[in-house]
Amino acid sequence: MAMITMVMPAHLRTLAGVSGDVTIEVDGEVTLRSILDALETQYPMLRGTIREHVSGERRPFLRFFACGEDITHESPDAPLPQEIASGAEAFYVVGAIAGG
Repeated sequence: MAMITMVMPAHLRTLAGVSGDVTIEVDGEVTLRSILDALETQYPMLRGTIREHVSGERRPFLRFFACGEDITHESPDAPLPQEIASGAEAFYVVGAIAGG
């Protein structure tokens, strides 16, 4: 069982009813999909806010970072770095800013 620290934008923390980073348990391989599945299980009010309900696709204006690298467009089933799986580094869900 891996203990993952997640950093989320303020609007998602508010919706989840937390004031800071969250720690989730991931059973099995640590991937983007397994992290988001565990997050939505622990905080069901977040279902549909990070991924679309039906397609499971990432919602616009959200990005994912692991060890300082943008992994938004990588396979959701690719293993994440050991630093994330061990809890040494946090996994980030970041709200992208649009403008022009």
